[in-house]
Amino acid sequence: MDEATKEQKQDKNRRIAVGATVGGVLVVFFLLIVLIIQFVQMGVLNSESRELDRSITDYQQKIQNEEGILDEYLSGDALYWRAVMQGWKKQ
Repeated sequence: MDEATKEQKQDKNRRIAVGATVGGVLVVFFLLIVLIIQFVQMGVLNSESRELDRSITDYQQKIQNEEGILDEYLSGDALYWRAVMQGWKKQ
């Protein structure tokens, strides 16, 4: 019976080792999946950030280009001449 008990303990130890190995592999696999997802999200956010930076630069350039026209309209002369061109008459 001593041999049978040893075999049972060895079988039990093998099952424990196999279970621990499978559990460890599953944990590592799960962590790899989480890492991949995080890297993909970081890439998407970086891409969106670059696109927003490009948009900000474009709008800043448009603002700088239009400031001269805005100053012209704020002076009143451009509004007067535009009104005249539209058919308004001075009273």
